[in-house]
Amino acid sequence: MSRSRLAGTLWPDSTEDRARACLRTSLWRANQAVPGVVAVTATTADISALLAVDVQRLVREARDAWQHGPTPSVQLRCLPGEVRELLPDWDDEWLDADRERVRQLQMHLQEALAEQLTSEGRYGLALEVALAMLRLDVTRESAHRAVIRIHLAEGNISEARRAYATCTRVLRDELGVAPTRLTAQMLE
Repeated sequence: MSRSRLAGTLWPDSTEDRARACLRTSLWRANQAVPGVVAVTATTADISALLAVDVQRLVREARDAWQHGPTPSVQLRCLPGEVRELLPDWDDEWLDADRERVRQLQMHLQEALAEQLTSEGRYGLALEVALAMLRLDVTRESAHRAVIRIHLAEGNISEARRAYATCTRVLRDELGVAPTRLTAQMLE
């Protein structure tokens, strides 16, 4: 990030000169405390490439999972249905878009994991992941489809119909819409 943008973001109520001075001091202190933690140039500041950053790992794993399926390490980190918020103790508006990006990446990874577990015949674990997704966002229709798909794969048609009925009720009550054709076709 540019140093001027970072200074303005971190010290929005300060003058530009004061914010830049605070940033210089903070960058110096950070690198004194943990040498090399921040890579600094005359115009930019970035987290050192030597550090492992969970969000960067999440993005890499999500891209890899979309290409090749979730790896065992991703499976362990995703079980069951835990979505962690980016910088949860911060109330800054500039984080909203990144928080949503991280949330969506995590949810999509969970969906891929539920699908993979279903294809492997690990229905109980797949269902746990899919139901956990619903606890995180009850209006997420793709999570409802995952639950229905798992029940159908197991041969539990009555459970699939019950899951579809729940999906229909939730979408109607919460959003005022019916399930999409894609969801409706699952039981045809």
